[in-house]
Amino acid sequence: GVGKTTLIQKVTQALKSSGIPIDGFYTEEVREGGRRTGFDVVTLSGNRGPLSRVSSNSTSRCEYRVGQYVVDLVSFEQLVLPVLRNVSHGGDTEKRICVIDEIGKMELFSQAFIQAVRQTLAGSGTVVLGTIPIPKGKPLDLVEEIRSRKDVKVFNVS
Repeated sequence: GVGKTTLIQKVTQALKSSGIPIDGFYTEEVREGGRRTGFDVVTLSGNRGPLSRVSSNSTSRCEYRVGQYVVDLVSFEQLVLPVLRNVSHGGDTEKRICVIDEIGKMELFSQAFIQAVRQTLAGSGTVVLGTIPIPKGKPLDLVEEIRSRKDVKVFNVS
């Protein structure tokens, strides 16, 4: 809630209007009647779908939860994985920018997402503009791996 996604959106608009090749996704709050009911994934090409929603009932079937939210892994992967694979498989002829907002607890339930992020970071022709959470409690492996990379510059947003 400090403005990471707002900053990502403004930077993305500035880069797009400069004609720089950019793709990726951001997460956006979903609100109903003034209260947050979940998050959507929005790709820079305009596709949108649920990342998570508030769950009132705690069912015992296999579900991925973060606090009061149930993560819709299928929806998340269907939207995000093609975008990341497309960026990773683009030619190295031009520098490209890939927006990944965010690499956090909800997103890290997806093993395929973790692999795709690692591949994207390994791509020499890709600059990643991403958001990672400040560690609270148990560190998230991929987040710490990214934070400690020599080729990563971390800015704290407040």
